[in-house]
Amino acid sequence: MSSEAIALGTPPKCTADFCLIPLGTSTASVSAQIAEVQRLLKKSGLKYSMHSAGTTVEGSWDDVMRLIGQAHTLLHDKGIVRIQSDIRVGSRTDKAQTMEDKVSAVEKLLAADKE
Repeated sequence: MSSEAIALGTPPKCTADFCLIPLGTSTASVSAQIAEVQRLLKKSGLKYSMHSAGTTVEGSWDDVMRLIGQAHTLLHDKGIVRIQSDIRVGSRTDKAQTMEDKVSAVEKLLAADKE
C-alpha cells in the first residue's frame, strides 16, 4: 500500500446496513445469535435499528466497521466457525443525514400521493 493511501483517513460519519449470517449452526434459526449481536450493539453506544433482514447502524466509519468486526468475533467466540456478512455503507459530506431523515424524505413524498 502506498504512503499516500495510508495517509488517507476514513469518513467521519457513515450509515451501514449489515446482515450477519452465521453458517453451519445446528438449526435453521439464527435468532439466538442475532440477539447476541443486538446486545453488543446496545452496549456499543452507537445508534442502530434492527429490521427483518439486518441492522442499520450509524457512527464514524471506524466505529461502525469495528462494531461489525466485533459482532463476528463475538459469535466466533461462541462457537460459530463461519460467518458471512453483507454490508452496504453510505457516507456523505454535503449534509448531516440520519437513517430517520432518509426514511422521512421518502415518507413525505408518499404522503403527497394521498392528497
